[in-house]
Amino acid sequence: MTEARILILYYSRHGSVRRMADLAARGVEGVSGCAAVVRTVPDVSPVSEAQTPPVPDQGPPYASLDDLRDCDGLLLGSPTRFGHMAAPLKYFLETTTPLWLSGALAGKPAAVFTSTGTLHGGQEATLLSMSLPLWHHGMLLVGIPYTLPELASTTSGGTPYGASHFAGTQDERPVTAEEKALCVGLGRRVADIALRLRQTALH
Repeated sequence: MTEARILILYYSRHGSVRRMADLAARGVEGVSGCAAVVRTVPDVSPVSEAQTPPVPDQGPPYASLDDLRDCDGLLLGSPTRFGHMAAPLKYFLETTTPLWLSGALAGKPAAVFTSTGTLHGGQEATLLSMSLPLWHHGMLLVGIPYTLPELASTTSGGTPYGASHFAGTQDERPVTAEEKALCVGLGRRVADIALRLRQTALH
């Protein structure tokens, strides 16, 4: 049997969400039989003539609809923009209508993660609003249970709705030990559930 593919799809402007994506990938790779597939999305611009190179200068490749279609589970990450996900990620999700029409993502587990510049910068609102298109696709939303002790002990990021990070207004705050554990734990949780669902479908 081939490995279960867990797509980690994110947008990161200053690097914090990318670091969270790497931690989530570590959690996925820690589950035997699962592989992390890390993808990002290009910037969008209000200037219609602006164009992004077809291949990023650095970091993971840009996501395609095939990446979503072929995944067994999804982790979606974005910085906060006034309680919502960033425009580049939202723009990409708005191109997924063909997948919605075919039900390609229905029944697959998904989770969300975010980073903010201030401690109360809309983390939970962003995580909940990021979940809305995933519910429309019929995905199974996976949160962080309080069986992960870091969720109760954190004094920075971390919510039951998904992993989060308090980065500071200049992106100067490192990911704390608790935030790291919750990112890794969320990746592991999505991978484990995806693997169980996949094994059940094969029997």
